[in-house]
Amino acid sequence: MNPNTDLEIDLYDDVSNPLDGLEEIMLRNDWTFDRCNEDELTVHISGKMGQYKMAFLWEDDYSAMKFCCAPDLSIAPEKLNETVQVMNKINADLWLGHFDIRLNDDAQTQNGAHIPCFRHTSLFRGAFESSGVEHMEDLVDIALAECERYYMTFDLLSKSSHQDNKALSLAMMDVAGQS
Repeated sequence: MNPNTDLEIDLYDDVSNPLDGLEEIMLRNDWTFDRCNEDELTVHISGKMGQYKMAFLWEDDYSAMKFCCAPDLSIAPEKLNETVQVMNKINADLWLGHFDIRLNDDAQTQNGAHIPCFRHTSLFRGAFESSGVEHMEDLVDIALAECERYYMTFDLLSKSSHQDNKALSLAMMDVAGQS
């Protein structure tokens, strides 16, 4: 047996399911999560600006994990065009992932409301358990940082009144510190 061949086989032996490692992250942070089934995990997290729902979906056929982080805000249908324009500006500056809008499936909320979401899909082929956990930890950190960064922008867009460009531009600015 060639030791190099054995190493290559180990490198491409995919993580059985990275959601198992994700549970470790949730437990370390003392976050309550729900493992809906073998391929789906959700968690609600409190940030500095608001509450967020994260959903992780594992697709074994592609060795890929789809990830979504949604703030506790909803956008009315009449604000969708303005929101899409703002998201295009935001997405142009992101290095990883993107924001989009999904229909709110919660029956208790305003009919037809939409939720801004940070999304990213990661490929895990060739990953091994320890690298997968670090990768997911980074993904969670990045998603929370981007959602917090643009929370005020989406909050302004969620208001029923029309927002002027100055207020939205101010909300989208990067800040130099924290108060």
